[in-house]
Amino acid sequence: MLRNPQSSGRLRPIDLARAHALSTQAVRNYEEAGILPEAERSEYGYRGYTPLHASALRAFLALVPGHGHQAATSIMQAVNRDAIEDALELIDASHAQLREDRRTLRSVEAALAELSPVPQERGDMFVGPLAGKLGIRPATLRKWERAGLVRPRRDRHTGYRVYSAADVRDAQLVHQLRRGGYRLAQIVPLIAQLRSAGGVAPLGSMLHDWHARLSARGRAMLTGAAALDAYLDCRWDQARG
Repeated sequence: MLRNPQSSGRLRPIDLARAHALSTQAVRNYEEAGILPEAERSEYGYRGYTPLHASALRAFLALVPGHGHQAATSIMQAVNRDAIEDALELIDASHAQLREDRRTLRSVEAALAELSPVPQERGDMFVGPLAGKLGIRPATLRKWERAGLVRPRRDRHTGYRVYSAADVRDAQLVHQLRRGGYRLAQIVPLIAQLRSAGGVAPLGSMLHDWHARLSARGRAMLTGAAALDAYLDCRWDQARG
């Protein structure tokens, strides 16, 4: 493990902090968390940083947008204890999650595209006809209701469940996503987004933003990879020197 790296360039905590728009306390916290290599201490206890620490800080800050703070921290901790394979595995996991998020987005788009239009004036349905329309059992609809995925009202006279046009739309979307292999817990936030958007039509903007966020994460991962590779080169040079 690299400790107390030597270098011709000496940096004070304030130098490292100012160069990255951070506080000196943040820099110290990053060192204590293992995100930065351990700094040398003067005879009076002052920390002395080097270009290696600057490279580590650049790598961490570049990793955060693509991987998140927790994963970026774990990646840097693994690198700093020379567990490079562990760091690479963490990076692989982030890429796998991004791929899964893209798959989810495509599934949502496909499910929305397959929704059958339900005219408002003819939208009300009872549990049996709706179950028949979807090709499922009434008990399945009641299970979805308990999960909050559909919210039928009760007929005042009979007590039967009555599904509005919005309920039918939600049930169709749930059915499509379940066929795609999604668990109910994964579908709940998607239905919540559909409701908060006010229906299918306004979701176009949300889906566009979703695409943009995933693309931004992908680009950020590339940026983080380049900065981390540069840090690994610095560590390699330090070890050879």
